[in-house]
Amino acid sequence: MMTPLPIPERASEWLLALTEAPDDRALQRRFLAWLAADPAHARDWREMENTYRLMGMTMPVLRAQWDRPSRRRPLALAAALLVAACVALVAAPGLLLRFQADSLTAMAETRVLTLPDGSTVHMAPDSAVTVDYTADQRRVRLLAGEAFFEVTPDAAHPFVVTAGSVETMVLGTAFDVRRGASGTWVGVQRGHVRVTDTAGPGRAEDLRAGDWVGMTPGGEASRGRLPPEQVAAWTQGDLIVQGATVADAVAALRPYFRGVVVLRGDILARQPLTGLYRLSDPAEALRAIAEAQGARVRDFSPWLLVISGE
Repeated sequence: MMTPLPIPERASEWLLALTEAPDDRALQRRFLAWLAADPAHARDWREMENTYRLMGMTMPVLRAQWDRPSRRRPLALAAALLVAACVALVAAPGLLLRFQADSLTAMAETRVLTLPDGSTVHMAPDSAVTVDYTADQRRVRLLAGEAFFEVTPDAAHPFVVTAGSVETMVLGTAFDVRRGASGTWVGVQRGHVRVTDTAGPGRAEDLRAGDWVGMTPGGEASRGRLPPEQVAAWTQGDLIVQGATVADAVAALRPYFRGVVVLRGDILARQPLTGLYRLSDPAEALRAIAEAQGARVRDFSPWLLVISGE
């Protein structure tokens, strides 16, 4: 007897479940309920739709439900309207980000910006920034993703990077800032910075070469050290994983993979991992991670890769 699959919790898991069972009407009804339960669910699904659209593909979900004749036309129409409403709700944040940002990168794209003072911003994939230089201050906002900053010294004009509520102030240095759902991470390659969470109790962290700090949305901070040359290793095409989990490594590789990566299994996701992986071949890096854990990798298409501990 086959073990029932767990109920999907993320957009990528719903994509896999609906791809494996495209005619399961009960599954489609549960999907619609999940979609409507939280705006974040609809946003995640919209992002996946955008990924498929950029790749010239059509999402294989719900189209059959709309196209197929049904004796319950009012229910089908209501479901379609529900999905349309959710899509409308989540289209706005993506459009807002595009209007806000001075520069963006797409999936698997990196970019180097040269600022008016000669400072440079190395943008990782799926990142967005705004630049605001005034007579008194140089300010960059990291709206999403990750960026490595090499700052031209100018004591009269402090350089400030804002990522959410976290501010990093420098005079002249090189450092990396990563912004994600779990918080903001700052690491220093050389020089000296001060990192402050303006939404918290005003706690400030002074960092020098090799120091890093992570700040959660709840105001918790963790510190550590690593060789300075490993800060922003992604700019050299490397992902260095030390003391992280499989889930952390997969999350770091997702922006470099031109498609969708699904990680299944909580035990697998929590496994500790150490290794060096090349970002130029994210699919191979993901396979190496799976192999090290004795996990299984399935390619449903060139754009959908599933890593499973089952």
